[in-house]
This record gives sequence, C-alpha cells and structure tokens, in this order.
Amino acid sequence: MHRYISVRVLSSSTLSRPSSILSSLRPSSCSPSSFLCKRSYTTNTPPKVDLQEEYVATPIFAKQEVAMPTYRVMSSDGKILPGAVDPNLDREEVEKIYKMMVTVNTMDNIMYDVQRQGRVSFYMTSFGEEATHLGSAAALKMDDIMFGQYREVGALMYRGFSIDDIMNQCTSNQYDYGKGRQMPVHYGSKKHNFQTISSPLATQLPQAVGAAYYQKIMKLNACTIVYFGEGAASEGDFHAGLNFAATLEAPTIFFCRNNKWAISTPSHEQYRGDGIAARGVAYGIPTIRVDGNDIWAVYNATKKAREIATSEKPSPVLIEAMTYRVGHHSTSDDSTRYRPTDEVEHWRANHNPISRLRLYMEDKGWWKPEMDAPLIAEVRQHVRSALKTAEAQLKPALVHLFTDVYDTIPQHLEQQKAELEIHLKKYPN
Repeated sequence: MHRYISVRVLSSSTLSRPSSILSSLRPSSCSPSSFLCKRSYTTNTPPKVDLQEEYVATPIFAKQEVAMPTYRVMSSDGKILPGAVDPNLDREEVEKIYKMMVTVNTMDNIMYDVQRQGRVSFYMTSFGEEATHLGSAAALKMDDIMFGQYREVGALMYRGFSIDDIMNQCTSNQYDYGKGRQMPVHYGSKKHNFQTISSPLATQLPQAVGAAYYQKIMKLNACTIVYFGEGAASEGDFHAGLNFAATLEAPTIFFCRNNKWAISTPSHEQYRGDGIAARGVAYGIPTIRVDGNDIWAVYNATKKAREIATSEKPSPVLIEAMTYRVGHHSTSDDSTRYRPTDEVEHWRANHNPISRLRLYMEDKGWWKPEMDAPLIAEVRQHVRSALKTAEAQLKPALVHLFTDVYDTIPQHLEQQKAELEIHLKKYPN
C-alpha cells in the first residue's frame, strides 16, 4: 500500500515548485512470506513528512488500483498449494477440528427444523462458514478473550462448550449460563473466556478493544479476538474500535467474516473500495485477506496475527476472511427472495470448507468417505437427545429477572419484584 504526500502550490518563499510525481505514491506489493500487508513504514509511528521537501505540485487524488491478494494454503481439492505452508497439525488435532465442523453443520440442520417446529424461537446457521470458526479458534489460547457476533458457535465448541450447553441456552432452561435472559444462539461463557453475544451489530468491537487494552496494561501476554461480518463494518462502532485499537496499540484481532451478504444486502451494495481489508491499512493496522473456506489459511493467519498482537510491541491486526453464507441469514429470513439458488449451490458444491478438509485428510490416509455417515448419525443422536433433555428442564427462577445487574438490588427493583410476587399469587395459572 502507498503513503499519501501533501499537495502544495506555494513554497515557503511563495514560489511554486516544479511538478513531480513521487514514486512513493505507487502501491507497494505485499510480501507473501510475512502474510500481512502494511503501510510503507514498518514501525507503529507514522513518518514525519517534511512539508518543505516532500510534496507534489500537481493535485493527485489517490485511489487504490491493486486489490489486496487473498492468502490461501489449500486448493479446493485439499492439496497444499506450491509454496504454501502446511501447519502440519497432528492427526488427533485435525480429526478433532474436522469432527467439530461436521458437528456444527449437522446440529444446524437439526436446529433449523426444530425452530420451524416451534420448539425454539430463533436460530442461526453457519453453513459454509465453519472453517472461520475452527481455524481461528485452533490458533488461539484459552487466555485469549473471544467476542462473537452470532455465527461463531464452532469457536466456542472448540473450547469445550458442549452440545448440552448449546441446547440449554437455546431452550432457556435453568442450566442456561445466561439464565434465560438472551435470545437463542446468543451464547456466553466465563468458563470458556467467551463474552456473551448481544444482538446490536458491532457493539462488541470497541468492547473488545477495551478488553485487549486491559490485557496490555496488565502484561497478560494474551489477546482478544472479535468476530463480525462485512455488514457490521458499516456501523460506526467498527471505525471507533479500529481507531482506538490502532492508537492504543491494543492486542486485538479483528476477524471479519465477509460472507457476501448482510442479510439481503449484497457486498457490492454494502461498500465501495477493496473490501474491509483496505480499511485496516487505512487505520495503520497490519492486515491480511484470507480464503475463509480454507481452514489452514485461516489457522496460519490467525496464529501469525496472535504473534503480532502479543509481541513486545503489540499491535492490533485485521483479518478479512472471504467466505459465503450458504444458509439463510436466520430463521427469520428467506434468502430465496433476493438471491439465485444456483449461486448458493455453486458455493456449496465448489467451495465447501468441510469437503476441502476431508480431502486433505483422505490424502494423508487419515479419513475415508465411508466414515462420514456413522459420524453424522452419532452427532444427530447426540443433538436430539440433548435437546429432549433440555426441553424437559425447568425454566430459570423468576428472581433472576432482578439479579446480576446491581450488587445490591435497588429499591425500585425491589418494589417491582414485590408487585410481581403479588400478581403471581393472585393469578397462579
């Protein structure tokens, strides 16, 4: 990326200087070995431009002409590309990741139908985006804080959040960590260092920067990752979050899932310019664009991002993962009304992150196609059993309508609590 130079007409002696176009205005290339694209300077301190010497006399309006490249490790048939770095995780870890991707996909299929049956009020699937969950989560440590948007359940499951935990949350029973206060799929778990999801878009970004800044000043050698979609990047909180992180040098990994659709708004109507990645460079943040359906590209990029974020001189990092939302936005959406089904099927058939990882494993002799069916059957049984058990549990106690906000319940809430108790005694059914 290039650095902008000031335009001047008059010198300090009021004489205009000859017209020249400096070579530094040309975009510089990104080094594939370093993964990340930066400004032309390498420190966190912007260069001091000497206005007496460094200028052009012809007005030049800069516009990025070269798109940021997309980092990839595997081809669509699971082969490591020439020159790419295979992370070479051991078989046990790769199988764990693959089984979790299959689990997320299978669970989503079941829970979508469960919502249609009226057994839960809402649900969001992750079809086509499973690699963004597991690839990023596997590259982090448990001390690293996660802020989700709402389509990252795989990252939480990688940390040990169980199918039982998911069913308890979606049915809002007494074992729900959120005590029934949240919509389904709005997970949160202190045990797993995953901050509770909130519905308003992008509010998690400045919050994540605050958490990362705390990690920095406490010298915790950890970082915070915050997930969001390209649609959420249109919110003001996105820009506030990136600017805070850049100026505070907070160890934050901004992970954008660019899945091409912000509900019914396609990405070409959502923004101009070179996607979301260009914005990271504009804020002075090391940035990379990756194939979000290539789990090893996601893994390598996140691992490198964590190294940068937690280095002696910490810096935020932006990852733009290019993927595709195969499913509807949520159970409240019907995507067939605004996009062609052949587009969806193209991505499902040709850019499936689960199939790509399976082919990688088959090439190593770690998996066979016939092993999928029993795995899916086992997951389906587990999900159905966990759902049935969760549905049979009691709901959270009504007292939790008034707890966990104040250390001591204030008088006005005590009064409301008393009024509720009187109402329930009068109308017990």
